[in-house]
Amino acid sequence: MAALDTATLLAELEPTVEDNLNRHLDMADEWMPHEYVPWSLGRDFAELGGEPWEVAQSQLSPIARTALEVNLLTEDNLPSYHREIDRAFGRDSAWGTWVNRWTAEEGRHAFCIRDYLLVTRGVDPVELERARMETMETGYEALDKSLLNVCAYVSFQELATRISHRNTGRYTEEPIAEKLLSRVAKDENLHMIFYRNIVAAALQLAPSQTMRAITEEVVDFQMPGSVIPGFSRKAVQMAKAGIYDLRIHHDDIVTPLLKKWGVWDLEDLDEDGEKAREELAAAVSALDGEATRFVERRAEAEAKRAARQSS
Repeated sequence: MAALDTATLLAELEPTVEDNLNRHLDMADEWMPHEYVPWSLGRDFAELGGEPWEVAQSQLSPIARTALEVNLLTEDNLPSYHREIDRAFGRDSAWGTWVNRWTAEEGRHAFCIRDYLLVTRGVDPVELERARMETMETGYEALDKSLLNVCAYVSFQELATRISHRNTGRYTEEPIAEKLLSRVAKDENLHMIFYRNIVAAALQLAPSQTMRAITEEVVDFQMPGSVIPGFSRKAVQMAKAGIYDLRIHHDDIVTPLLKKWGVWDLEDLDEDGEKAREELAAAVSALDGEATRFVERRAEAEAKRAARQSS
């Protein structure tokens, strides 16, 4: 079967997009970012006669600060994400309506996380602003991913972001931060469901073509925050803390989505579709092995550290 072009895919999937847009609007609760920020804790910084930031003012641990910075800077790059998703989906029909709705909902995430961090003096505001500028100047590029690749990628990415926000909130051990990030995670979950359902419909419409897209996105997956200054180092710190690691990526993101889409039982695949599924199985198996080795190494390091502290 010949691959469907973008125009055909947009037209054929548009009814599913409209149905899921309406579903999303019915399920999405209105919430106000300002209600999740402890404004009474805020005070002036040095330029207005107040105190400059010092690390002792933060009630967050170093890893919690790092995780919140990564999560916030990831959200800050929304203009780039909007550009890429607008390129892929277009501005017509329900596709365009969804792009604007999604962008509006995503925008409030950065607003409220930044407000929380500034009023609580949770992180260095100068370093945060410098990192924001560098991140946004670098921007995010999807490298002309196809429509199906974009839909597959954002399915994984939205679920990964949801898990990262949720786990970061728990790791802070700070009730207001946990409440805020839990609320943000709910948005991300609804976004994931929207994209997940589009991919499910695409698998029925063009199974082999969609299988290839899913495989490529699993094999080459990178979080959009990879352009953040020092991301690799910070990601390792978050992984060691159990906020987001390979085991979480395999068990809580990749595996449940592949199961939901029924990729292992899908029929009517052509030769390339079957090949893509074989490549996908190999990639998931390799990811599982890497995750196991990472968890074992982390446990060994923790045991050695505990032994040193008790000696």
